[in-house]
Amino acid sequence: MAQIQREPGTTLSDINIVPFVDVMLVLLVIFMITAPLLESGIQVNLPKTKTVKEITQAQIIITIDRAQQLYLGKEPVNIHQIGQKVLAKDKDIAHTPVYVRCDEQVPFGTWALVVDTLRQSGINNISVVTKPLNGEPRTQ
Repeated sequence: MAQIQREPGTTLSDINIVPFVDVMLVLLVIFMITAPLLESGIQVNLPKTKTVKEITQAQIIITIDRAQQLYLGKEPVNIHQIGQKVLAKDKDIAHTPVYVRCDEQVPFGTWALVVDTLRQSGINNISVVTKPLNGEPRTQ
């Protein structure tokens, strides 16, 4: 190992970057672990299907979690106000799809009630969000 030669009575003025690199690596690991958790604010086990269409544009997402709580984006909402709030988010709702993310443990009746409430508000472009069975989506 190379030794730095210095005269007695002088100070060592080199910067030790090893602690800096250690801290950066720890931060990198922390961000790598937490980034997938930030994907969606509401935890939902989506049902798995063979055909999945990837979403590439900005969209309106309604989520029904396992406790049958309803969210518009990340904001909790009452089922009686969901139609009004979706219509307030987008003026051209006929061409903008509304995606419904529903936990696979939620009864079908709850999902049907949400879709029916949206349709009563005049929203007919409704799609269901699912996960691919194999891991790689097949688009329709």
